[in-house]
Amino acid sequence: MTGYFITFEGPDGCGKTSQIPPLAEYLRGRGVDVLTTREPGGTEIGDQVRTIIMDLKNKGMDPRTEILLFQASRVQIVEQVIRPALLAGKVVLCDRYADSTLAYQGYGHRSDLRFLRQLLHFATGGLQPDLTLLLDLDAREGLKRRQGGNVEWNRLDDYDLEFHQRVRQGYHQLAVEDPSRWQVVDASASREALQQELRGIIMERLSLV
Repeated sequence: MTGYFITFEGPDGCGKTSQIPPLAEYLRGRGVDVLTTREPGGTEIGDQVRTIIMDLKNKGMDPRTEILLFQASRVQIVEQVIRPALLAGKVVLCDRYADSTLAYQGYGHRSDLRFLRQLLHFATGGLQPDLTLLLDLDAREGLKRRQGGNVEWNRLDDYDLEFHQRVRQGYHQLAVEDPSRWQVVDASASREALQQELRGIIMERLSLV
């Protein structure tokens, strides 16, 4: 039996990271074998790469360096964590995945999308999510949440507002291009309402598998 791969995407501050643990708990309560993980990171090597990427001391990092570091972390999580879990029949909930590279480095940094897609295919071995949930939120509001929340402000947060607006627009373009995989949800809703909507979407998808 193969598992089911669900990824969570969205602008910084959209709330996806806080939504995943209660989602996993809810699914486990209904007998679903769930694994949760995140990008960048999720492995010992990936977490070391994450530290380099996110550190504000590395603000001089070239966008091409950023792209390659993300892929290095991604190879590790796909091969060590995600693919084995799917082969074991688990439902995998992943906080960001390859689409983040298209949104942030592609649309945000305006890097070549065709090249990025080729690089992503290499890094992931062609592994695509079954469902991608886009938690959509205005970029300015997302950054305000990040600044006001109990979270560490990182190097990617520190890009200017226009960058984050391009990222959000990029996400919408990706969702339009692949509507069967993407589901857009309004992340400006209350935490409780958003959780209920995510549960409903996921349970409906899993019932069709």
